[in-house]
Amino acid sequence: MNLKVISRNVGFALLASAFFMFLSILVSLAEGNDSALAAMIISFTITFIVGVFPFIFVRKSSNITLKDGYMIIVLSWLLSFVFGMLPYLLWGGPFSVINALFEAVSGYTTTGATILTDVEQLPDSLLFWRSSTHFIGGLGVVVFLLLIIPSSSPMRLRLTNMEVSSLSKEGYRTRTNKTVWVFAAVYLGITVSAFLCYWLAGMTAFDAINHAFSVVSTGGFSTKNLSIASFDSNAINIITIVFMFLASVHFGLIFVVFATRSLKPFKNPVLKFYALMIVIASVMMAISLKMKGSEFSWGDSIMNGIFHVVSSISTTGFAISDNNTWPAFAVVLMVIISVPCGMAGSTTGGVKADRIYLMLKTIGQQVKKALHPASINQVHVGNHILTNEEVYPHLVYIALYFVTIAISVALSIVSGVTIDASVAACISALSNVGPALGDWGTLGSFNSAPVMAKFIFVVDMFLGRVEIYPILAVVAMAFSRRSK
Repeated sequence: MNLKVISRNVGFALLASAFFMFLSILVSLAEGNDSALAAMIISFTITFIVGVFPFIFVRKSSNITLKDGYMIIVLSWLLSFVFGMLPYLLWGGPFSVINALFEAVSGYTTTGATILTDVEQLPDSLLFWRSSTHFIGGLGVVVFLLLIIPSSSPMRLRLTNMEVSSLSKEGYRTRTNKTVWVFAAVYLGITVSAFLCYWLAGMTAFDAINHAFSVVSTGGFSTKNLSIASFDSNAINIITIVFMFLASVHFGLIFVVFATRSLKPFKNPVLKFYALMIVIASVMMAISLKMKGSEFSWGDSIMNGIFHVVSSISTTGFAISDNNTWPAFAVVLMVIISVPCGMAGSTTGGVKADRIYLMLKTIGQQVKKALHPASINQVHVGNHILTNEEVYPHLVYIALYFVTIAISVALSIVSGVTIDASVAACISALSNVGPALGDWGTLGSFNSAPVMAKFIFVVDMFLGRVEIYPILAVVAMAFSRRSK
């Protein structure tokens, strides 16, 4: 492994966090030196020194191997978690070590689960830092790293594909050395657009920027205890739905729409499949909420149905009502749609609609083959014919996802969590959704979770964000070095 390359790129990841810590300091100063100023200054200083160290003392090198890439990914995330928890830990309040780690990991992985029972008690600078971790993690710390990897390096494309699957790139054509810049441009464009829409809809500038950071990253951290429900505005609800959906669509497709000024890229089969899931789930959710009784009008049922389906399937986790008051069917449906989630190449977590679509196509192909053994059946995704070598890793990933869920649920039960709460929380954590059931629901907090359970959820959030494979690769590398 090239330690020089690894240290410099990991250092860049920490500098990205340090930059937003500095912005948080400015927020504190603007608020008249709020209670988190000292914590932010100390955190910034430590993170900046550690991040800049490799750039001063380590000679630049562009020779990146695949193993280096995996180490960069894993170490960048892990060290971002460690340094990202410092502002919480130093501020104190409800942030014990495990709570600070939980909040940091939830932020960077864009999960949006929180240990806070009273979000509004946090000073503005800490609220801004909290939302900033979403923004940093949304496109991936690794994507920030890719911006400085030499464009001539073949590793740039490899690293990109670790973060964003290529399955849904139908209609997306660009030179590989521009891929990251395209994604970054779309990401920033959605952020600015969301901020302006929220601001014009009545949010303060501070609330607008924080919620823009959350929605574009499909994170879900809010500055309010009641999340989006606090604003009691259908306009803000609709804006949130639109941007949650956009942030869960492959950024390459969005780019092509604007670049070609054509809606043709939206004919992508995976996008159609994803949209169909949303429509069907929204209708089922709305009917379920209305049939519960007179608490919801048809208008409220439809708004709640669409909002929470898009919120869950996009892995954002924003809420406009408490799912503890919902009928059982609606709650179960929310858990189920937390598995497939949005498209690859977006900021969503979960298995990805792409893989579910591919799995269904493969099942269909196998059924046809069973009925007509002599026929030649191939898996088509749009105009592409996928080989078994291309299909296999994605089917294995789906299997790994459910194996991870099973292990996590078992460990969570051992820690003292009920079976239903364990299943919902583990799926939510691994899919980076946020809300679960009961006290951990849409308007709840994970503060009451046992320490062991919190740690399990932290691991699940991490695995879900990096999509398991890089972790397994690093573990395999570690064991191979020991065997030598």
